[in-house]
Amino acid sequence: APAAFEPGAAHIAEAGARLQCVPYARRVSGIEIFGDAVTWWEQAAGRYPRSNTPAPGAVLAIRGYNNPRRGHVAVVRGIVSERIILVDHANWLNRGEVSLEVPVLDISAANDWSEIRVWHIPGRHWGGRVYAADGFIHAFALRGLLS
Repeated sequence: APAAFEPGAAHIAEAGARLQCVPYARRVSGIEIFGDAVTWWEQAAGRYPRSNTPAPGAVLAIRGYNNPRRGHVAVVRGIVSERIILVDHANWLNRGEVSLEVPVLDISAANDWSEIRVWHIPGRHWGGRVYAADGFIHAFALRGLLS
């Protein structure tokens, strides 16, 4: 079962923003990648450092959002613990909204952020779905953490 956690600060900041995740992540992170979120991990190869270690400002690349051909990107706002981070992202609920300080839980057996669950703000609980994650795309080099 997921760790007990009460993310009091998670909230929808801009309900009517009408933003997709990609332009939001690009604007907030400064990572200049374009195209569908599912392509970000491959596009980052050789252009930006990639790792399985979260860091503030990095972009979390998620695979299989809604269906296997779709992805999602979110910007790491902060680290809560070894297995919980906070992200800011757009359109997670498919309404174009911007959500801030949203907890993401690493549930991977290897503790490598390859499988995650995302806090469901409207229900105030961990989402029931497990998502595959490619990892974190960094706008700058992190010594010893690159893959």
